[in-house]
Amino acid sequence: MNFTLHLFALLLATFLQGIAALQKEFTIVITPGGRDCFYENAQASQTVDIEYQVIDGSHGDLDISFELADSSGRLIFADYKKSDNIHRYKLTHDTELTFCFSNEFSRVNSKTVFFELIIEGEDEDGGWSNFDILEGLSPEEFYDMKVQDVQDIIKRVRNNLTKARQFQDVLRSHEARDRNVAEENYFKVNTWSFFQIIIMLCVGFCQVVMVKSLFDTESKAHKIWTKM
Repeated sequence: MNFTLHLFALLLATFLQGIAALQKEFTIVITPGGRDCFYENAQASQTVDIEYQVIDGSHGDLDISFELADSSGRLIFADYKKSDNIHRYKLTHDTELTFCFSNEFSRVNSKTVFFELIIEGEDEDGGWSNFDILEGLSPEEFYDMKVQDVQDIIKRVRNNLTKARQFQDVLRSHEARDRNVAEENYFKVNTWSFFQIIIMLCVGFCQVVMVKSLFDTESKAHKIWTKM
């Protein structure tokens, strides 16, 4: 029973260690000429991963400008009018990060942007110093548990699950973007077809009037033709 409790504590400790990393996902709408910023605290030695993608441009281009800066105002990354990008940065000091998405170059179209932010620290000792889960075990129980093997297996499972979730999020954003692109193309095709139909009707009407005026001697159009 004691062995089972310690094993459960080991699994729980690894799970809690896994959720210590910060992971956020947002889908935002940036108005024409607008600029939205987000703020997040981070510590030295932590790694920041941010991925963004424009999934809808409101009948305009799928592009956005992006900036990442620290609390001192130093610019870390800057993109201008890109549809998507991925940035990874390891912090050297504690700071408050600023993430800004700018649509200031567009005065007509709003932009829908999906982005994912992950902030995680180094995993040198696996965080086991915070858990006294091995205290009280006999040497036989300690070696039977193969703590390091269990820890490695759980970490791999956790990392694989995290990557699978991130991959699914990316697939969902790609699917939303492709759907919006298809709907935009459908809108453009229908609009262009409508104008073509209007032009064809106008040209047909003008042709009927012109042919009819050739045989109608009393019409004003016939008099214009005879003068020409």
